[in-house]
Amino acid sequence: MDVVNSSLPLLSVVIPIIGAIIINGISEQRSKTRNLLALITVMVSFLTIAWMLPSVLKGFVFEYSLVRLVAGLELAFKVDQLGIIFGFTSSLLWILSIIYSMGYMSGETGQRRYFCFYVLSMSATMGVAFSANLFTMYIFFEYLTLCTYPLVVHPQTEEATKSGIKYIVYCFGGGGLILFSLLILQGMVQSVNFVPGGIPAIAQGEPHTLLFIIFFLAILGFGTKGALMPLHSWLPSAMVAPTPVSALLHAVAVVKSGVFGMIRVLYYIFGPAMLVKLGVLNYLAVLVCFTILAGSIMALRQNVLKLRLAYSTVSQLAYITLGGIMLTPAGLTGGIIHIMNHAVMKITLFFCAGALIKITGKTNIDELKGVGRRMPITMVAFAIGGLGLIGILPIAGYISKYYLLSGALASGRIVFIFVVLASSLLNAMYYLPIVVNAFFREGEFTRSSGPEAPLTMLVPLILLAVAGVSLGFFANITTIPLVENVVRTIF
Repeated sequence: MDVVNSSLPLLSVVIPIIGAIIINGISEQRSKTRNLLALITVMVSFLTIAWMLPSVLKGFVFEYSLVRLVAGLELAFKVDQLGIIFGFTSSLLWILSIIYSMGYMSGETGQRRYFCFYVLSMSATMGVAFSANLFTMYIFFEYLTLCTYPLVVHPQTEEATKSGIKYIVYCFGGGGLILFSLLILQGMVQSVNFVPGGIPAIAQGEPHTLLFIIFFLAILGFGTKGALMPLHSWLPSAMVAPTPVSALLHAVAVVKSGVFGMIRVLYYIFGPAMLVKLGVLNYLAVLVCFTILAGSIMALRQNVLKLRLAYSTVSQLAYITLGGIMLTPAGLTGGIIHIMNHAVMKITLFFCAGALIKITGKTNIDELKGVGRRMPITMVAFAIGGLGLIGILPIAGYISKYYLLSGALASGRIVFIFVVLASSLLNAMYYLPIVVNAFFREGEFTRSSGPEAPLTMLVPLILLAVAGVSLGFFANITTIPLVENVVRTIF
């Protein structure tokens, strides 16, 4: 592994901060200038990350140390192959989200505040993706909560205020658990830097009670943002936010930061060998399997479209953790691939839901009968996203589930196979009726010769739908080689 000392990781974090400060100084009336600046900011940050991508794929690691507080505890960044997967995927989707927001938020109040914190949230997410150690990740984990809170309460209604309080309580509560685990861990080892296969002093040591405590404090802390049941209820409540924020929370930033943190804990702090010695995975497996099935069942019961998508996210996120706890190369491959595949498909679904709400004013599923006649492109994109999450060929989601099933077989845990297949059946039960009702049921909607949504909303969801299919067709030259390189550094 070749190390490159570079300020590029820091720039990917700082650029959105600079852009957000400038956006906040632009008056509400200069909307075109503000929107253009927001787009340029996220694009420049993305290009910074894209510049590092080829070198990282070749095995180089970009590092930058900002400040050392005490020996073994520093604010530092590292762009490795796992980090670049999360960072590159998120930053690319941020560009499409900004473009989509231009159309969705048109005519809304408080746009300056909205775009300021939307861009600022990118800074926090890149900080999580490129954290070199648990301390840095904790700092940016909390920073992300602060940046996204104003987005959750953006409508400034009583319901939004209550949802915002719940969001803060849960997320800061999870952050507190991570802080406790960090303090105990720092007292045991000289460094809390992430190491593939686990921190040597822990991975190669002997199990004891403190390690058991550290593990569950960290997992439950990150699991709060990762919507691990029963720590998930903030997520459906946050649906009060504008739809682009829902997409940001459920596909790109907050929830993915949670599951990304859990992967770091499993494989970059403890390591497979210590996890087996501690005997903690059976406890975590119960929570994960329960989350997958219960989340799917709760999604099936929802009539509000955004709530159905929210509970679907609760279930789908647990797939990533499930792949991690299998402790097999195939299982971990499936889990990490699902970070990308789920992000693309779920943001597609939320963008479609936002278009439906913006154009028709309908929020409930039973009100959308025949809407495919009025908005055919939107509903085709929705169908692609839904079929992908079910695991239907050739859309990207089948790759994740193929590796998860292979990993379950390799681990000898047949129950995991049942959980994945049962959840896929439930996925079909709550996605397919939406599509069938839209195209094959009579309703109040009629065909229209005009555009079905502003181009700033329609183009991003079309591109995402195409990406979902492309990632399925060309997985052998896109996601699979990238993730297999990550897995080889661990096993």
